[in-house]
Amino acid sequence: MTKKHIHFVTGRLAEHALRAVLNDLAPQVDFEHTVQVMPITVAALMSTDWIARRIAPPDEATHIFLPGYCQGELQCIAAASGLLVERGPTELRQLPDFFGQGAATNEEYGDHDIEIIAEINHAPKLPLASILKVSQQLRADGADVIDLGCIPGQRWSGVGQCVRALCDAGLRVSIDSFDAVEVQQATAAGAELVLSVNSSNRHAAPDWGCEVVAIPDDIATLGGLEATVAWLAARNVPLRIDPILEPIGFGFAASLQRYWRTRQKYPDAEMMMGVGNLTELTDVDSAGVNTLLLAYCQEIGVRSVLTTQVISWAKTSVRECDVARRLAWFSVTNRVPPKRLDARLLMLRDDRIYEQGAAQLERLAEQIKDNNVRIFAENGELHVVGRQFHLAGDDPFPLFEQLLADDPTSISPEHAFYLGYELAKAATALTLGKQYCQDEALDWGLLTRAETSHRERKSAARRDRSS
Repeated sequence: MTKKHIHFVTGRLAEHALRAVLNDLAPQVDFEHTVQVMPITVAALMSTDWIARRIAPPDEATHIFLPGYCQGELQCIAAASGLLVERGPTELRQLPDFFGQGAATNEEYGDHDIEIIAEINHAPKLPLASILKVSQQLRADGADVIDLGCIPGQRWSGVGQCVRALCDAGLRVSIDSFDAVEVQQATAAGAELVLSVNSSNRHAAPDWGCEVVAIPDDIATLGGLEATVAWLAARNVPLRIDPILEPIGFGFAASLQRYWRTRQKYPDAEMMMGVGNLTELTDVDSAGVNTLLLAYCQEIGVRSVLTTQVISWAKTSVRECDVARRLAWFSVTNRVPPKRLDARLLMLRDDRIYEQGAAQLERLAEQIKDNNVRIFAENGELHVVGRQFHLAGDDPFPLFEQLLADDPTSISPEHAFYLGYELAKAATALTLGKQYCQDEALDWGLLTRAETSHRERKSAARRDRSS
């Protein structure tokens, strides 16, 4: 079998860095390679039709590999060369990840067996249309069941109508209430789970015809839980047990022990944990908290979690739990750490930082022939690199003043706005320890918002003017 031979295409500025990456990467992935340096300074300015007129792969080449920023259809290059053509990442430092030498990959990743119940707090205060909209978004974020949180002491006359509307929309529904009449109306309309049941209301549970969550009468001692579980089981009421997670300062560690003891006492019982009791009541970003709690649930066999998204720092808890349950399932099932599997919960900092290095930045300044400015954030500083200059510092304002001092007429208002925007992103990346790539959105994990690059905007504007 002929060994894979990849013909890489690049511009003059990136040649040295590309060859250095390929010298390490090619033996790891096991491919031969050649590099064609096109007669252009910046590879990102190449178009596929321009490349097609100049491509010259060796006879042994099997593939052609283009920089990610290269615009246009690949077919013209394939037709000109007779080879398979692929567009790679926008940053050549991402090539190891692109070729599978970065984050671990496994076909099994993505499975899970923990159910997410997403509570809509104070549902009776919301219009039905709002509840439907929120519920559909929660399902899209990963929720399996929508929990309608009722208001103690205020019976909700519209609960049946609301449950019926959600069920008609294809949603699974649970009802969070101790009011037996309220619950009866909800279950008659299609609610499949009741939160929660103890000695005060268990007498009504056999009439509801659905699963219930059994909780203790006294949380600290689990008092009354055994009696409630036995009472429900004797009447064939399906149940799951929730020993109740308590906030930090109110018995958090002890409550984790109670979950463990409950699992030992009821090894085959379904269990639930209300993770919102911690995420909503702790001044910390919720992603890490959700991940640790879902991991605990995975290890001891708690197969459902209840979460809310009320407080500002927990607004994406459902999405976080959805990722966390997949990480936990894969880790526990395969007995491997949940590392290099899924970077979506790495929102504050990135999993790795790629740097050009001082020597490459100086080389870049010497080789640049055009008037474009390149911005980098590495080694604790912002770097502004252009033709025959390399400015560095940790404050964007003095850097921009230095840039203007050289030739203020060369920077238009539009370009000044662009540079300010990019420097702000670079300063943010430097502050948090994130990867900064000019013209690309910062990676905020599952919170990342796609960003149209300045280059793409300018290209689109040119196309509009010419059409």
